[in-house]
Amino acid sequence: MSKVVRPTLIVLSALLCQQALAQAPAPAQQELRAVYKELVEINTTDSAGSCTVAAQAMAKRLKASGFTDADMQLIVPPNGPKKGILVTRLKGSGAKRPLLLLAHLDVVEARREDWVRDPFKLVEEDGYFYARGAFDNKAQGAIFVTNMMAYRRSGWKPARDVILALTCDEETVPSEFDGVDYLLKHHRPLIDADLAFAEGGVVAAAPDGKPISHSIQAGEKVFQSYTLEVRNKGGHSSVPVPDNAIYHLAEGLARLAKFNFPFQLTDTTRAYFERSADAVGGQTGADMKAILKPVPDPQALGRLAQASPFYNASVRTTCVATTVNAGHATNALPQRAQAVVNCRILPGQHPDEVRKTLEQVLADPQITVTPMGTAVIAPAPPLNPELMGKVQSISQRIWPGLPVIPTMAVGATDGRFLNSAGIPTYGITGLTREANGSGVHGLNERISVKSLYEGQRFLDEITRAMAE
Repeated sequence: MSKVVRPTLIVLSALLCQQALAQAPAPAQQELRAVYKELVEINTTDSAGSCTVAAQAMAKRLKASGFTDADMQLIVPPNGPKKGILVTRLKGSGAKRPLLLLAHLDVVEARREDWVRDPFKLVEEDGYFYARGAFDNKAQGAIFVTNMMAYRRSGWKPARDVILALTCDEETVPSEFDGVDYLLKHHRPLIDADLAFAEGGVVAAAPDGKPISHSIQAGEKVFQSYTLEVRNKGGHSSVPVPDNAIYHLAEGLARLAKFNFPFQLTDTTRAYFERSADAVGGQTGADMKAILKPVPDPQALGRLAQASPFYNASVRTTCVATTVNAGHATNALPQRAQAVVNCRILPGQHPDEVRKTLEQVLADPQITVTPMGTAVIAPAPPLNPELMGKVQSISQRIWPGLPVIPTMAVGATDGRFLNSAGIPTYGITGLTREANGSGVHGLNERISVKSLYEGQRFLDEITRAMAE
């Protein structure tokens, strides 16, 4: 006796199959997820992790896709066995100089007891991936690795060599093992390029999660810290005198707290405010336009500074006290008082000028100001018209109507080493960063699943466009 199958059941079954297929990630996304999971779950913190292990794991995947040992260099710095660097080259025709893709393997420290989930296990929950490094910078690193694997398997031969560098110690400042700095000093031919893509630029989202702009980082402020110190003969605390090292330092810091460095726009920050004004709208948008006038409106500038610390940091050098250490005993007058002031200096301004300004503002000859280390002075790369045009066209295909806005980083990335060495470096990720910062450097770091796959598409298309 033949079995009767109801037509409605056939239709329902077909619909369910279609729905399952629609929800299943594409093969490229599946591969990315596997690479991403492996990379995230390798601990690469400075305290307990190993970039070398992560670099070896990524080298194994790249080799399985067809890259040869000659195409890859695993470099482990002397005295830095856990600071491994992987450089992989996809050879092109040589018609143009190479394109460098840069991502760092190391991540900021994360303690399990502080997190809701294990920070070194990739957790997918409610449309988000959670983990330390989920955004910074293992998302971009995993995308670059996955895309390079696809390029190798397809036999793509672009006009440029495409170089992938996975480095270490970007998050450790200062560091004798910073991967980019190490490569430039000891293996520059491996990464010498016409231009580079790195972290920095993001798709910025509003509090409701809706994308509001696509930023491309072009340049960053110079990182420089200074030690402020007062020395004194001290004495017994039972006979205090006005000449107190702590008081000298405290009064100087109080003067610094009230001081603002002068307003100054760069080509990048001018373009940022020009293109952001209409997108932001309202009073803040009007204030953005007002500071672009030949004579900037000081009231508008004040409102912008109150509206966002980022706006204020974008238009002036900033210096802030970060640590204080003073005294040697509870029953003795202090013989020394010391503070560290961290400055983020606008491109074009020299750290020596900032030191002199600090001395003037502190206004006390007993306070000495000494630079901590040597700052990396990096000019901002030009707003490359070809690059910006291609970013614009690709962005419109993925995020129709989203404005593309150049930005200057107020923090520090490894791009400073490359820009300083004459390799124009742009922060390009295509990854959406939430209004609250996505937990980067903080607790419960995350990125949306959709954003990871959008970033993969964007970085693939912009890499192909600039390498052809």
